[in-house]
Amino acid sequence: MKFRPCIDIHNGKVKQIVGSSLKDENDEAFENYASQSDASYYAKLYESLGLEGGHIIILNHAGSKYYEESLNQATEALCVTPGLLQIGGGITAENAADFIRCGASHVIVTSYVFSDGEINFDNLAKLLKAVGKERLVLDLSCKYRDDAYYIVTDRWQKFTNIKLEEKTLNMLSKYCDEFLIHATDVEGKQNGIERNVATILGDWGGKPMTYAGGVHSLQDIKEIKWFGMDKLDVTVGSALDIFGGKLTLDEVIETVESPLEEFEEEDV
Repeated sequence: MKFRPCIDIHNGKVKQIVGSSLKDENDEAFENYASQSDASYYAKLYESLGLEGGHIIILNHAGSKYYEESLNQATEALCVTPGLLQIGGGITAENAADFIRCGASHVIVTSYVFSDGEINFDNLAKLLKAVGKERLVLDLSCKYRDDAYYIVTDRWQKFTNIKLEEKTLNMLSKYCDEFLIHATDVEGKQNGIERNVATILGDWGGKPMTYAGGVHSLQDIKEIKWFGMDKLDVTVGSALDIFGGKLTLDEVIETVESPLEEFEEEDV
């Protein structure tokens, strides 16, 4: 288990939001925190701490009046820390290689691959041609509906017909280097994690995966480690003191790096 830092950008600012509140109309979102520092500040902070494999997410859609401002924030952060961070938000086969050239280690993709509720294998093939499997992260962020978790797209606003399950993970793992999974029902709410999502991913465990959503305490991190069987990396946003929360980076990293053997079932 590793700690993967994050930088979320909305309306040209580094923010932490409640994921389920995000709407393209009027570029709305409920904010937990809006930083006075830019994305480059956080990228350099993570680099100074030796934190690799984190991600930048552009939360505005390409048609938004704020998109260019958010994009500039993101690309500047990539340029000052080349190879350190991944990037997602509006990635297509046409622009994926540009982000790699800017300094992204990987591109993170959801909506371009999952369109009209299904997997668009033509677009997936174009992405692989553009950047290669080793540079591609598939975002399988999900919401609960009808007794299952379904992958959601378009900044978590649209359901697909694709379940987060072993069959899906096995099939998609052939096309990417990693998975990123936001449990969007709890994202940004700081009310605890989605244990069932962590369990699904931990039971599979076939590829590097990063879980995000609901972390508000060190106890939550212990639960991810336990239910994910120490196979999941984790990102923490609103709960961190650098984003207005109470947890320090040091204590989060220490908990993440603690051996699973130190935890007992009654601890979680």
